[in-house]
Amino acid sequence: MGETQSNSSSIWQEIEQSESYLVCSIYEEAATLASSIIRQLKGSNISDNNEAFDETEVFDMLESAGMVFVQALNQLGRTSDILNELRVLFVSATAIPVQVLLTGACFQISGASSAGVREFLEEFLSNWSLVDGQYYVLVGAGADVGVQDGCDRRYILEVDKYMEVVEVYAVTLLGMTLKDMDSAISWVEKSALPEERQRVLLRRLHSLYSLKTINSSQVPVVSPENNHEAHYSSSKELKGFEGSPKGLEANYLDTREHNTKQTILKLSRRVDPCLWWFRSVNLKFGNVRVVITSGKILLGFLFLLTYYVLRRKGATMNGFVRRQVSAGKKAMVDLWQLAFSYQVNPLAVVQPLPTATRGGR
Repeated sequence: MGETQSNSSSIWQEIEQSESYLVCSIYEEAATLASSIIRQLKGSNISDNNEAFDETEVFDMLESAGMVFVQALNQLGRTSDILNELRVLFVSATAIPVQVLLTGACFQISGASSAGVREFLEEFLSNWSLVDGQYYVLVGAGADVGVQDGCDRRYILEVDKYMEVVEVYAVTLLGMTLKDMDSAISWVEKSALPEERQRVLLRRLHSLYSLKTINSSQVPVVSPENNHEAHYSSSKELKGFEGSPKGLEANYLDTREHNTKQTILKLSRRVDPCLWWFRSVNLKFGNVRVVITSGKILLGFLFLLTYYVLRRKGATMNGFVRRQVSAGKKAMVDLWQLAFSYQVNPLAVVQPLPTATRGGR
């Protein structure tokens, strides 16, 4: 038992180390360490050894390491290779944790690297079957004891998790990115989905399809008499018309971008809290490398701003006090000078009053 806890603790320490590399913008090391952890967990069949590791803990380890790996590849500019790299590490698409799969797919779609995403998601979705409308079971794993108990996360998938993949595939990829509404609607209608969720998804797709139809109907139809004039007038019309293919679907594209961003924010909950810290400043002095995160820069700026404000206020208060003291001092000096500048005749008491002039008598 002690050895098992030691092994588990060491793996979690490696995962934390890879996350530290990711936060410090050392993406190559983060990807290498995360992939090594996944190979260690998958290659040694740890997940099948219930005596050594808990199945839930192994799944959490794979998910955490997979999230680090996906984010590191995205930061390295290898977005188009994410799903293929995940397939190599996890052997099959269905073995990839859903959170990791969704994040990788969304990264590729948002990065204009949707090639191969459709086939990958179709392979994943086609290998699960709905059971009693409550959960999905991996095809071919129905006789497994863990599946019968409903507790093995390798072969059991919650409806909500499955529907998240369906939304990314049908709405985000087919409907908004590839603009293949017919295929999206047809796939949803034929798929084994819970009835209520299926109706909601179809209504959403139909609304997007109606929006696209309305925008497309605004394109003017030109029918010239000959092909040469048709080509010339059509080219002129498209060049001068404000509703060119990009302009006509401006509202649709805005809606697509908004929904895509919302989907990515929803599906990559672990990505969002730390993405802000990726922006950092790397300083290198000889063999010494210093990484200054944007958080430290912000704290330093706030400290300098606070110091500047307090110093300005201190200078203002000092000037005010000095002016008041100077005014009081001047008033006291003036009062003192006024009191002792008046000349008094000391013989005025004993001198008689002047007599009146005779003319006055």
